[in-house]
Amino acid sequence: MLGKSRLAEIAQRVLDESSADQTEVTVTSGDSHLTRFATNTIHQNVSETNVTVRVRSVIDQKTGVASGNELSDEGLKKLVESAETIARFQQKNPEFESLPGPQPVKSVNAVADATAAFSPMDRANGVEAILKESRANGLEAAGAFSTEDNDLYIANSLGVSAYHRGTVANILTVIMGENSSGYGASAAIDVQNIDPLAVGKIAVDKTIQSQNPQSIEPGPYTVILEEEAVADMVFFLGYMGFGALAVQEGRSFMKLGEQITGDQITIWDDGHDLRGLPLPFDFEGVPKQNVMLIENGVAKNVVYDSATAAREEGKTSTGHSLSAPNTFGPLPINLFMASGAATKEEMLASTERGIWVTRFHYTNILHPVKTILTGMTRDGTFLIENGKITRPLKNMRFTQSILEAFASVQSIGRNLKMVKDEWNSIATCVPAVKLGTFTFTGGTEF
Repeated sequence: MLGKSRLAEIAQRVLDESSADQTEVTVTSGDSHLTRFATNTIHQNVSETNVTVRVRSVIDQKTGVASGNELSDEGLKKLVESAETIARFQQKNPEFESLPGPQPVKSVNAVADATAAFSPMDRANGVEAILKESRANGLEAAGAFSTEDNDLYIANSLGVSAYHRGTVANILTVIMGENSSGYGASAAIDVQNIDPLAVGKIAVDKTIQSQNPQSIEPGPYTVILEEEAVADMVFFLGYMGFGALAVQEGRSFMKLGEQITGDQITIWDDGHDLRGLPLPFDFEGVPKQNVMLIENGVAKNVVYDSATAAREEGKTSTGHSLSAPNTFGPLPINLFMASGAATKEEMLASTERGIWVTRFHYTNILHPVKTILTGMTRDGTFLIENGKITRPLKNMRFTQSILEAFASVQSIGRNLKMVKDEWNSIATCVPAVKLGTFTFTGGTEF
């Protein structure tokens, strides 16, 4: 890790080279390590250390962005020249007012020394706990165990200076049988809070339980969704409509002040909460606000960056800008859903007939305003009858409005789980939920 002083020094060298009206510099450095396994064998162990510098130059309301990882004086000079050249060839953006000025940023200690120091042998030992469980049951395990230690520094020519460092560990596995599969995963800032054996046991148990799955007629069913499936739905809500740009362009489902889900549903974004993967400022260096998005089913607020805030009188950035260049607008990337009082066992016992879903796969948006998604169940789908799981089911396709599903919520789990995105250092923290109606529109042969 380069640390704050080194990243700040790199950023200042960029600012010193700039001749633009305004300049923004984002410097990221990180160490990432990954151990992959398949067919009950570790087959890959990789590590990467990298530093990336991104420059945004503003010249007469025209913006150019360039990025690279050459840290020499000549390399940084060329990077600045590239961003400024790109800016000069752009069209003016009459809505652009200014990069943000400096604001105090609340620091968050999201670093675990154990994660930063975790060795390849440590990861191998964790993986072996899963592999032993898989081999003992005549199954095949695949997956990955990763650790990351990243830091981020953002500065601009108006005086912004913001730094954050964070660690994260993530383990996941899919365990395969002859005609079944099971999934287990765990993520945490501190790798010591991950139990690989427990993850392996969960996946093995699901694989055994889901052997010889049977078909069932598509249609609406009561469902119990485990946390991974709920996280998928909450993430897509954020992507489709929790940002101000989606509202301004008329493509959001958020009808502020109106009831849009069941009154048990509360969702917010908080970049400081250590139950997730915190980031206390956005990619413009603006401090993140805790934004209540849906409260007791009522649409309350959306998130803003500098550009979308400038479009509305009296609005300021809530600290939710993405990295430039950004066509998505502001997005919440630290989403939380409020827990309830039920255990999964209680949800199961109270279900006369329904379907238990472990997670979703290949989820896609069909209609963002109506929040309609389609996708498949995966790695453990089961029929519930008279309060018990009675048989495994072949995977099914769903086509369902998230808001309509959340309008039928019957109970919510008492525990939150951090579900990390497989490709990015972002996470969604959610409970399991029981929904009164969820529509399946097709089946599969597996």
